[in-house]
Amino acid sequence: MRNTVLELLGSSHYEAMTIDELVDYLQIEGTEAFKEFVKLMVALEDEGVVVRSKNDRYDLARELGFYKGIISIHPKGFGFVEIDDMDDVYIRNEDLNGALHKDTVLVKILPSSKGDSLEGEIVQVLERGMKEFIGTYYEIKQVGYVKPDNSRYHAVVAIPKNKSKGAVRDHKVRVKIVDYLENNVVKAEVLEILGHKNDPGIDILSVVYKYDIVPEFSKDALEQAAAIPTELDADSYKGRRDLRGETIVTIDGDDAKDLDDAVHVKMLDNGNYLLGVSIADVSYYVTEGSPLDRDAYFRGTSVYLVDRVIPMIPHRLSNGICSLNPQVDRLTITCEMEISPKGEVVNHEIFPSVINTTERMTYHNVNLILQGEDQEVLNRYEALVPNFHLMYELSQILRKARHDRGSIDFDLDEAKIIVDEYGFPTGVELRDRGIAERIIEDFMLAANETVAEHFHWMDVPFIYRVHEHPKPEKLERFYKLARALGYEIKGTREHVHPKALQMITEAVQGKPEHAAINTMMLRSLQKAKYSEESLGHFGLAAEFYTHFTSPIRRYPDLIVHRLIRRYLFEQDLSNETLTYYNTIMPEIGLQTSKRERDAIDAEREVEDMKKAEYMTQFIDEEFEGVISSVTKWGMYVELPNTVEGLVHVNDLTDDYYEFDEDNLALIGRRTKTMYKLGDVVKVVVVAASKEERTIDFQLVGMSKSRPKRSFKRIDTRGASGANDRRRDGKPKTSSSSNSRNNRNKKSSDRFNDNKKPKRKNNKGSKNFSNQKSNSQKKSNK
Repeated sequence: MRNTVLELLGSSHYEAMTIDELVDYLQIEGTEAFKEFVKLMVALEDEGVVVRSKNDRYDLARELGFYKGIISIHPKGFGFVEIDDMDDVYIRNEDLNGALHKDTVLVKILPSSKGDSLEGEIVQVLERGMKEFIGTYYEIKQVGYVKPDNSRYHAVVAIPKNKSKGAVRDHKVRVKIVDYLENNVVKAEVLEILGHKNDPGIDILSVVYKYDIVPEFSKDALEQAAAIPTELDADSYKGRRDLRGETIVTIDGDDAKDLDDAVHVKMLDNGNYLLGVSIADVSYYVTEGSPLDRDAYFRGTSVYLVDRVIPMIPHRLSNGICSLNPQVDRLTITCEMEISPKGEVVNHEIFPSVINTTERMTYHNVNLILQGEDQEVLNRYEALVPNFHLMYELSQILRKARHDRGSIDFDLDEAKIIVDEYGFPTGVELRDRGIAERIIEDFMLAANETVAEHFHWMDVPFIYRVHEHPKPEKLERFYKLARALGYEIKGTREHVHPKALQMITEAVQGKPEHAAINTMMLRSLQKAKYSEESLGHFGLAAEFYTHFTSPIRRYPDLIVHRLIRRYLFEQDLSNETLTYYNTIMPEIGLQTSKRERDAIDAEREVEDMKKAEYMTQFIDEEFEGVISSVTKWGMYVELPNTVEGLVHVNDLTDDYYEFDEDNLALIGRRTKTMYKLGDVVKVVVVAASKEERTIDFQLVGMSKSRPKRSFKRIDTRGASGANDRRRDGKPKTSSSSNSRNNRNKKSSDRFNDNKKPKRKNNKGSKNFSNQKSNSQKKSNK
């Protein structure tokens, strides 16, 4: 009946009907059928799918200009509603009508004077988004309140005295909302006291809870993990190909403990290469529906924060029996590929295996071997040196083949933040990405593509990593930016090929605007996600793609292993099995995509917080940086170590600057001085707030105040009003997350150059020079 109603209301001949008219038209008879139909219409109305007019006539919401979406509130008070297949809709403060951050709402589109800009008002809150959150407890006249850590949540949060759990001023608490009152007041109760806000580690823990990331495993999951043997038993070898005689190595960061992939390479007699990628068989231990599986499904991914890792499965497994530790037997699933000298996978096989890795290698040592400059390391691994050179040779072939088809390498720097035992940041460096890191990337990508193509042609339910073609309207701003900087993109926005964007990334390589161009391009593309549909991967220019290589830390990879076991090893292709996986796969895609975004947001927020805290040491000191973004309210300047701050337009005191949107520049009205993307400038740090995650710069040489005005004042309200919003729905603050770090750091489909900076203690402008560093964080394969 639901489908029938929606089909009727969506038909071209439909005219709005009352409930009685719909009953007559659909020939609904009987009291019970009538009651069920009324319930259906109420449910559709509650979902925001249909609306009822003042004269009680029903129509599809979209037909009348009503749209369902999720609202994101800016700290300044206005908001944007994200709607599928549409640009974000701007909502003024006075049009929120009680909607709070992350609520699912029904918005009515209003006539706009801003050209194609969408504006609207909230007409109904369909579902509340934030039911629990973290904040700081305080009292006013013996009445308890909590200030949410999330500055986007604008409700007044009141705590009844008997629901405070004894919290006192400045305690960080986790609260649950129990009721919504008038005037944006909510009643809540304290669920847990995390500690005092200044206690070491509480700042990061607050972010963890904010994104519903749970550090502790359930009791049942821990009991199941404890019952798993730490060594292989005789039964676990059955049905597996024995690869223990092969020269197989793991290559990871120096301090990595969850080693989930191992590789081996050979030259075949026919001149082709044999590449073997063996991945920890986590699905053997984490069985479907078990407590470990339920916990892993909820978590979705491991979360890598500045000073800790919150794993997807307990350390007993991730660092123990599932980790491919050196010189011990381990269960794996292997994908062996025969690859031609042109980089084509001409044959492949996927099978269960047992391996015993020859050596636990680090990126650092493999890089030294391939550079041939460290004799001690060369002597230590003498027997393996030819293998690494063969790996490098094959890696170059794979990379060239991927490049030739149009794969985009954004090559964006990522930061590594060093903290002391109290959690205070003592350094911000760049993550190293050398030859060895690229070898593993190339091998993992090849395995992911091969597995995806195998199951695509089997035409069975599966989970894919997809990156759809960009929407034309999203590319508009990037095209404008590229033209302003003198770069022309081949093709149209409607039919852009990844190779056209690849040419831009290569053209800007090594230039000051390199980071800005790549970041803006990344924003203009759609977000990669998990899906039951095989839609290919635009950024990689790959027709088929999945995630197979990291089941220890990503749930979709675990699902892929589980499906490999069911379809290939057990040969179970029954209708019952296919129907079951067809049913659950869409929900798995949605859940894992959401948890990935939560993890990325948490990692980004912690990084922004620690960067801001780090820069509190350098107030009034000078640095040299590059303009990474320009807006109406100012320009963002990025230092070589990725720290970014805002130079507000009000602090450009030598003139009155106007925003040139076509050239993305600030231009002085009197002097015609221009500040544009890629310009190198010297700045002084004037403020940094750990709480607000903001850093404020001022250009060196600017006075504290403006000159006398002899002409009309321009609008420099910054992000406080409708005219100062970004079209992509994300108004910028001076947090570094809003420019360079607003990228999918955890995405395995983007690999960044990692260079390590250090601060020079010279007089005058500070500079962060490039120095190599090994990454604490697991490489994104």
